[in-house]
Amino acid sequence: MAAAELLPIFISKGLHLPSRLSPIPSVSLASPPFGPLSFSRNSFLKPSSRLRLRLPVLQPPADAILRGIAVSELEESREDEEEGENFEEFAEYEGNDAEISDEGFAVHVEELEEEAKHAVQDHSRSLSRELEIEGEESSYRREARGKQKQRKSMPGHIPDHLLPRVVIIGRPNVGKSALFNRLVGGNRAIVVDEPGVTRDRLYGRSFWGENEFMVVDTGGVLTISNSQANIVEDLNISTTIGMEGIPLAVREAAVARMPSLIERQAARAVEESSVVIFLVDGQVGPTAGDEEIARWLRKNYSEKITVLAVNKCESPRKGLMQALEFWLLGFSPIPVSAITGTGTGELLRLVCSGLQSIKEPENLQEEDYIPAIAIVGRPNVGKSSILNALVGEDRSIVSPISGTTRDAIDTEFTGPDGQKFQLIDTAGIRRKAAVASSGSTTEALSVNRAFHAIRRSDVVALVIEAMACITEQDFRIADRIEKEGKGCVIVVNKWDTIPNKNQQTATHYEEDVRQKLRVVPWAPIVYSTAISGHNVEKIISAASEVEKERSRRLSTSILNQVVQEAVAFKSPPRTRGGKRGRVYYCTQAAIRPPTFVFFVNDAKLFPEPYRRYMEKQLRSDAGFSGTPIRLLWRSRKKKDKDAGSSATAKNSN
Repeated sequence: MAAAELLPIFISKGLHLPSRLSPIPSVSLASPPFGPLSFSRNSFLKPSSRLRLRLPVLQPPADAILRGIAVSELEESREDEEEGENFEEFAEYEGNDAEISDEGFAVHVEELEEEAKHAVQDHSRSLSRELEIEGEESSYRREARGKQKQRKSMPGHIPDHLLPRVVIIGRPNVGKSALFNRLVGGNRAIVVDEPGVTRDRLYGRSFWGENEFMVVDTGGVLTISNSQANIVEDLNISTTIGMEGIPLAVREAAVARMPSLIERQAARAVEESSVVIFLVDGQVGPTAGDEEIARWLRKNYSEKITVLAVNKCESPRKGLMQALEFWLLGFSPIPVSAITGTGTGELLRLVCSGLQSIKEPENLQEEDYIPAIAIVGRPNVGKSSILNALVGEDRSIVSPISGTTRDAIDTEFTGPDGQKFQLIDTAGIRRKAAVASSGSTTEALSVNRAFHAIRRSDVVALVIEAMACITEQDFRIADRIEKEGKGCVIVVNKWDTIPNKNQQTATHYEEDVRQKLRVVPWAPIVYSTAISGHNVEKIISAASEVEKERSRRLSTSILNQVVQEAVAFKSPPRTRGGKRGRVYYCTQAAIRPPTFVFFVNDAKLFPEPYRRYMEKQLRSDAGFSGTPIRLLWRSRKKKDKDAGSSATAKNSN
């Protein structure tokens, strides 16, 4: 095509004809083949976006400059007129040697897959730094290292329910949780210099030599103090925090029942154990409570092996003198220190002498991945009631007293279809300001345990109370679940308290939940009543489906087809400079949660609304209900851009 024919195109776009191009004399500029043109006064300064020039036929010129400048400008004007942009750069990859090129830009699938893995690792590290839990990260790392060493030292793996159990029992604040942490290795139980911190049973694996067993931590047994004032003081019970809407008579009754509930949990732990560690305080000396527990053990559990451990005997010489005082309890005392580890070797030797050796079953099949379900929410929404209804026993203490659950309680559960789950009951999560204003170290540690339960779980059951309004704290917990990348099931508990329900009640309630918990619009909702057991089995069914979606992986060909259709339906928006984002390749780099990496020309060209659109298209076409999905956008590297520019220049020459 002659340069004169291209002049109107350059004029309409406010461009100047290159000086190296000279018009052909045989063509008159006064009567161009496109027809008469009229320009406004400011046409050359500001080209009109409404001006369109269509050529009947445009053959690319032989000159490299025309091919590099004029034709590219003409193609851009054609792209603006088309309803969907043709993405020639986007392709599907079936093999490892597949390549795609865009203006000299070569893409190797193996390199992109490796880069996608690094992108996921970088994103995980940044999230871990952002969501770091105060004061507990280092202890959980030590616990993880201890578990790895334990696995390496043990020849085989025996399921928890086949291992013998060793229970630790004693008065409040004698160091049972500290000894539990010493035996299992790590920081599983909350240890605070306050009485009545532990209330539920807490299990952990331990070993000594060739023996492996389960250690059970229990709450302090309180059988002497009968007055309500003594119970509140000895068990550190709060009768005001989180109990504003509970009548005074109900509070007093709950406080009076607390010792019996704790004792019932301890009695159940003693019944299922083979060896009992009776722990006493060597610095305080024998008390009436110790004598009461000793009589209770001799009367009801005389057939079990009981080891009397005198704790807080850091000094070996002084510890022997302290231990001599406890001969009056009727057991042979042994001085130990849970803090320093003094005497724990002799204690474990005596414990293991009373255990039967358990051999690994011959036809034991290696267990598949067991998903963990954390039950979280604000205080007094019915989390422990849901756990008890699922397992069919009083696994956790249920009381109207706020903050009854302290530790994160792990329980194995087998569903109706035979699928195994790890259920985690957690403490109620209050606002950070409310926890700080209360000044309770125990509550702060309990909240940290709840956050750690979310982190080590696969699916989180967010429990809300039906009659209570959805608060900002519920939104914050849901936001935490989404940021942690965990699947979520919203459980509306105490559904029977809603009066005058009809067919539209659940619909209206769901609309309210979706509006207030908008950070998890993909989470399924289950309406249940834990006290009567109504619909609690649906929680497990929904969590199982969410875990399957969370572990699902799309093939690269299907994924690229979905993304290609989404891009063809709605192209990325143009910038003011005329640039538009282009997708070169997409792959699913990880599961749990599903993570997709998009390789594009420039990630900045994909605004947040378009990224949300792409996520919605992935969900509508590929599923992933109940789980968050991660979309990571990787820009084209500078060296690749330089290589593409060099290739273009080489082709033009």
